[in-house]
Amino acid sequence: MKKIAFVFHSPPHATSTGREGLDAVLAASAYSDDLAVFFVGEGVLQLVTGQDPSVILSRDYISAFKLLDLYDVEQRYICEQSLAEWGLTDEPLIIDALPIAPQTIGVMWQSFDHIVTF
Repeated sequence: MKKIAFVFHSPPHATSTGREGLDAVLAASAYSDDLAVFFVGEGVLQLVTGQDPSVILSRDYISAFKLLDLYDVEQRYICEQSLAEWGLTDEPLIIDALPIAPQTIGVMWQSFDHIVTF
């Protein structure tokens, strides 16, 4: 089975990219156990708690990230440098994700057959 990495690098709610990415991860998890999710750059904002997208008339899909547990998507990583840049190092996130260095992320990506970005 092919190894697939899903990379979230876009901010939430500006476009439908985050929601589409989450849908893709959940769909792929039905066919493969060998996938991982990475949150880098503005993508770390996908996991911030307390978001209220109804203010901008957007659908709240952020809480659906909790479905990753139900779908057994256990390989979840978040860029520790991005967390620091956004001042989120001490903030609770909507799901657990392992903070890792950008260099480690680059090395890890080399082991995947496909990398899908959102």
